[in-house]
Amino acid sequence: MRSLPFLLVTLVSGGVAGTILGIVNLGVVEPYIDKAIQLETQNEIRAGENVNTDEMAGYRIWQKSGEIVGGIVYGISLSSLFGIVFAYSRNSLPGNNVKVKAILLASIMCFVLFIVPSLKYPSNPPAVGDPDTIYYRQGLFVAFLVISGASALGVTAFIKKINQTVSKKVAIACTIYGAIMIVSYLAMPPNPDKISISMNLVEAFRLGSATTIVMFWESLGATYGTLWNRFNPQNLKKVTAF
Repeated sequence: MRSLPFLLVTLVSGGVAGTILGIVNLGVVEPYIDKAIQLETQNEIRAGENVNTDEMAGYRIWQKSGEIVGGIVYGISLSSLFGIVFAYSRNSLPGNNVKVKAILLASIMCFVLFIVPSLKYPSNPPAVGDPDTIYYRQGLFVAFLVISGASALGVTAFIKKINQTVSKKVAIACTIYGAIMIVSYLAMPPNPDKISISMNLVEAFRLGSATTIVMFWESLGATYGTLWNRFNPQNLKKVTAF
C-alpha cells in the first residue's frame, strides 16, 4: 500500500463528498431549520420572553456561511474512517469492480452508522428540544451509534471464522446484527424532549437530512472508488486511467 496515493484518495474523496453535502444542505435542509427557528421564536415572543431577533439572524448568516466548510471537515473525517475500512475489507467485498465495492461499503456504513441510529434517535431541527438536555441527547445517539458500529464489526469478524457459503454467512450476519440492535433499541431510553412544533415540519426536516446524508455516503463511495482506480494505492508499479 502506497501511503501518499492512499491519503490523496481519502482526503480528496472526503472533500468532494463533503462539499456536495454542504451545498445541498444549504438548499434542502437549511430552509426547514429557518422555519423551525421562526416558529420557536414566535412561541417565545408570545410567552413574553425577550428575543433578540437581530442577533439570531446574524448567527444564522454565520452558520450558513460555514455550511460548506463544515461539510468538508465532516466529509474528510468520515472518509478517513471509510478509507481504513476499505483498505482492510476490499478483498472481502463481492465482485471485481473497485468502484462497485466502494459504493457497496459506503451503503453498508451509511446503514450502520446513520440509518439504524436514526431509527431510534431521529434528527430534529435545532429549535426543537430543551437546551439543557442537548448533551444527554447527543450522548444517547452516539452510544447507539457505537453499539451499531461495534456490533457490525463483531459480526463481521465472527462470520469470517465460520465455514459456510456466502449466502448463509450474510443471513447469519444479518440475523445476529438485527437481534443485537432490536434488543438495544428496546433497552435504550427514549428521547427525553417533546416536540413542540409542527410534526409535518419535523418530518420534512428529517427526510431532507436523511436524503442528504445518504447522498453523501453514496457520493463518497463513488468518488473513492473512482480515485482508487485512478491512483491505485495498492499497486507499486503503475497508475491507471479513469
